[in-house]
Amino acid sequence: MPKCRCFEYLGFYLYYFTMKKLTIFLMFLLCSPLLKAQDVYDKYIDFNKAIAMDNDKDKALSLANEILTGTEKLPAKTQTNFYAKVAKLYEDKNEQTKAITFWEKVLAAEPNYYVAHRALGYLYIQQSNALAAKINASRKDPQAYATYTSQYQKIIKSSLFHLEKAQACDPDDTSLNYIKKLYQQLNDSADLNSLSARLTDMSKHCVELLTD
Repeated sequence: MPKCRCFEYLGFYLYYFTMKKLTIFLMFLLCSPLLKAQDVYDKYIDFNKAIAMDNDKDKALSLANEILTGTEKLPAKTQTNFYAKVAKLYEDKNEQTKAITFWEKVLAAEPNYYVAHRALGYLYIQQSNALAAKINASRKDPQAYATYTSQYQKIIKSSLFHLEKAQACDPDDTSLNYIKKLYQQLNDSADLNSLSARLTDMSKHCVELLTD
């Protein structure tokens, strides 16, 4: 009596379909991150379009918030460029704290990008102006006065650091006047007198444009 091979065929088909499903599943796992990365980049393209062509800053910021959940999937240079554009959007909306956060991200990736330095220099000046008002209002409260004065001096020094780098790379009379005025406010004649030498040294390393 011939031997029945039904179980052999059944085993073969079970093995075949199991391996096929496993292969499809593995392909899905491998391709899924790539698709997600492409989705993030597509949103980045839409983000740029909202800024450059549609002039729709609210739409751009909405897209930016979506992109931020997967920023790490963008190429490194694209990330930096994206952060710079988001920083400028918040700066235009006068949201200083958020603008500062994103400009700092830009400088973490490209420390010599002087556009970010100039933006931060003036943003810190705006914050120092708000503190100056608090200092004047707290003259009868020694503790508050001392606290605000300390914060003011710290912000002024941050502003000077960034303005000097911007001035070194892209000389501007307005920025130079601010720098001199701030050193005078701090009564720091030593750093003011050595300003020219520092600017010359910092001018050796400047980045003007960010690219994707």
